[in-house]
Amino acid sequence: MKALKLASAISTTYAVVGLANVDGKLKIESGAIKLNEKALLEILNRLGAKGKVDEITKVTFTRPEVIYFTGLGSAEKKYNPEILRRAAGSAARSLGGVSSATFALPAISLSQIAAVAEGAALGAYAFNEFRFSTKKDIELPLNQIVIAVSKPTDTSFKRALVRAEVIARNTALVRDLINTPPSHLTPDSFCTRMKKIAIPLGLKVEILNEKTLKAQGYGGLIGVGQGSANAPRLLHISYKPVKNSKSIPRYAFVGKGITFDTGGLALKPANGMEAMKSDMSGAAAVVGAIFAIAELKLPVAIDSWAPLAENMVSENATRPSDIISIYGGKTIEVLNPDAEGRLVLADALVRAQEVGKQAGGLNGLIDVATLTGAQVVALGTRTSAVMTNDQEFSAEFLAASKVAGEAFWPMPLPEELRASLDSPVADMANIGDRMGGMLVAGLFLKEFVAPDVPWLHLDIAGPSYNEGAAHGYTPVGGTGVALRSLVALVEAASSD
Repeated sequence: MKALKLASAISTTYAVVGLANVDGKLKIESGAIKLNEKALLEILNRLGAKGKVDEITKVTFTRPEVIYFTGLGSAEKKYNPEILRRAAGSAARSLGGVSSATFALPAISLSQIAAVAEGAALGAYAFNEFRFSTKKDIELPLNQIVIAVSKPTDTSFKRALVRAEVIARNTALVRDLINTPPSHLTPDSFCTRMKKIAIPLGLKVEILNEKTLKAQGYGGLIGVGQGSANAPRLLHISYKPVKNSKSIPRYAFVGKGITFDTGGLALKPANGMEAMKSDMSGAAAVVGAIFAIAELKLPVAIDSWAPLAENMVSENATRPSDIISIYGGKTIEVLNPDAEGRLVLADALVRAQEVGKQAGGLNGLIDVATLTGAQVVALGTRTSAVMTNDQEFSAEFLAASKVAGEAFWPMPLPEELRASLDSPVADMANIGDRMGGMLVAGLFLKEFVAPDVPWLHLDIAGPSYNEGAAHGYTPVGGTGVALRSLVALVEAASSD
C-alpha cells in the first residue's frame, strides 16, 4: 500500500518537479513550491534537458538534495490533469529504490492534485512475486508519496488522496493478476484469491463450478474449458451500498476471463503466445473495479461477473464445427475455437441480465474483453474500442473515461456485417467476416443483449498488456486499463 500525504513544503531528500518548454526555452513548473530557478535552469541547460513528455532529468542540488525533473511538454497556463498524471507516473517509475519523495508539480485545482496523486501511485508499481535469486537486485518502488500543495489541510484534497490510493491499489491488483503466469492462476485459483478479498469488504460472492455450469446450461464456458485439466468457473461478486434504495443506479460488469489461451484446436503460433496469460484482463478489471467501488462506498449497486476458463488443446477440446448451446438456449456453431472469449461472455451476459431483471432492471451492462486482434490493427496499443446499442450510455462512458485519463474510441456495429455470422446448421456461428473482425465480434455479443438494456462492449485487447517500453504511469505487462473508467462512470452516475 502506497502512503500518500499532503505538505506545503519539501521535507524529503528527493523531489519531483515539472519541466516544460516555451519556444525552445525551459520553464520550471513547481506549483506551490518556490525554488532557485535561475541556478536550476543553468544546470538543466548544461545537461541538455528538453522538458519533453516522459523525459526525466535528475539533478543533484542542495535543498532538496535530489530533484527529478519530469517533462510536461509545451508550457500551459492550466495543465490537463492527464498530462500531470503521466508526468507524475514517469517520475515515480524512475524513483525505484527511493522510499519517499515530494511531488511539486503545477497542480492547483482539485482535479489536478488528484491526477498527480493518482499518477504517482500508479507509477510506483513493480511485479516481483516470482523472483528468487534476483530479488535482492531489484529496486523496490517508491513507497511514500508527498504531494506539495498550498493548502495541505483542505479536506477535499485529503479525500482525493484517499481515492487515489484506492484506485492505485486495486489497479495494482489487476496488474498482478494479469502478470501472474497460468501455472499459478487458473479459473479456480482466481476465484479463491478474489473471494479472500471480497468477503472482508462485505461483498457477496457466488462461484459456479463445472458441474453446476454444465447442469445449468452454460455451454460457452463448458465448451471453451472442456479441453483443459483446469475446469471453468463463473465468479459473481455483488455490491450494494449500506443505505440501499430501489432508486439507486444498478450496473452489471462482465469481464472475459480466459486465464490462458492457446487457441484450442485452432492453435496460435508459438511466437507471442506467452502474452496470452493476459487474456483474463477483462475479468481482472471488472473485479478490481467492484472492489474499488465498494471501498469508496459509492451509492450504486454493482454485479461483477467473471466467466473463467482455460482454452487448451486435448482430446476433449471443442472441435471446429462443434455446436454448443449458450446459457438461455441459443446454439452456436464453433467454426474457430480461438474465437472463444465471445462464447464465455455470452453465457455471462445472459445471466447478468437475468439477475439484473430480478433486481428491478439495469441502468447499464458493460462487458470488458481482450477480444480481438482486429482491435489492435484498428486502434493500436493505447486506445480501446467502445461499441454500443445506446449512444447516450456510450457518451456517458466516454466522458467518464476522459476524466479517468483512459483512451477509448467509439466504433460502429454495422448491420451489414451481421449476416456473416449466420450458420447453416445452428442459430449462429462464432465467427463471420474477417474484415471488420472487431465489429463482427461486437455484433455477436449484441445478439445476447436485450434491446432495452443499455450496453457497452469494451475491446481492450491492445491497451490491456504493454509489450513495449514503459511510459507515463503505465508499466511493462498488465496495465489495469478500464478499471478507472468504470469507477469514474459509476461516480458520475451516483452524483446525478
